[in-house]
Amino acid sequence: MNRAVIIDDIPEAIAVLKSDLEKYCDGVEVIGSAGGVVSGAKLIRELNPDLVFLDIQMPDGTGFDLLEILPEANFKLIFTTASDEFAIKAFKFSAVDYLLKPIDPDELIEAVKRVSDQEKPAARIELLKENFNTPRRIALNTLDKIHIVNVAEILRCESDINYTMFHFTDGSKLLVTKTLKEFDKLLSDQGFVRIHQSHLINAGFIKEFLKSSGYIVMKDGTKVPVSTRKKQALMDLIAKF
Repeated sequence: MNRAVIIDDIPEAIAVLKSDLEKYCDGVEVIGSAGGVVSGAKLIRELNPDLVFLDIQMPDGTGFDLLEILPEANFKLIFTTASDEFAIKAFKFSAVDYLLKPIDPDELIEAVKRVSDQEKPAARIELLKENFNTPRRIALNTLDKIHIVNVAEILRCESDINYTMFHFTDGSKLLVTKTLKEFDKLLSDQGFVRIHQSHLINAGFIKEFLKSSGYIVMKDGTKVPVSTRKKQALMDLIAKF
């Protein structure tokens, strides 16, 4: 049984979420709620919950401010937000669960299932704090564990049907349980460029572009194909180097 608290400045939102948890999530018991950052941090210290549902925007600060108040946040965490694209990107980089309001019961059930099996929640929260301003590390899910890696050490990503193979600067590889499309969206503002349906590369590691054959040569010597429709955009990018 996960002992949970809800931190949200809207009483109606707390009531609806509590009702949905009672109705759909047998493994969760709501033991308390609070309406702000300071009161929420105090409640968490007092009750030491297993799971926290945390709103982002509150009158006395944000959910991120609350996490800063708690130096050892060793609880499972699900953020709730109406819409905050910047925060959502930080969640994705850090493998932290979130729910968009109004909360869909099916998504609530899935989020609770995911965090119920979660290990080392404190590590994810520390990574989230680090990534909130400028993402430098990313949490990558494989079949057996979560790997936290430096974004700057990712050489390229290659599609493998519904998985993505990550290639790193040290020559190592990692098969991750998400599609290349998802990482294209996540890494596009981190210096990565999609040059082919199956290939996403770190532009900082481009060695040369073989225009006649349509291949990029990476600094490790790997040749990566460039699709015809991506060729001009890639040439424009290289011209800016």
